[in-house]
Amino acid sequence: MSIDNVVEITRTTLYTIILTSAPMLLVSLVIGLAVSIFQTVTSIQEQTLTFVPKLVGIFVMMMILGHWMLNNMTEFMVELWSDFSMYIR
Repeated sequence: MSIDNVVEITRTTLYTIILTSAPMLLVSLVIGLAVSIFQTVTSIQEQTLTFVPKLVGIFVMMMILGHWMLNNMTEFMVELWSDFSMYIR
């Protein structure tokens, strides 16, 4: 296995990780921003206030996009394992 193969596998792995985790991170970012604006406007400085809405938002996104995320990871692993004989050389 050459350095080019390792770089390609690493690139594909990082792309899959970013693509799969992006919806959860974006939802967490948007909810955190909205709660922070709400806290600033109302002068409520409770640290735990952002936790529950983020948790609910991420759970809802996992229910909506869980199938897509699992398919994304499964396709990557099938592609990785189907080329396994090439890695041994």
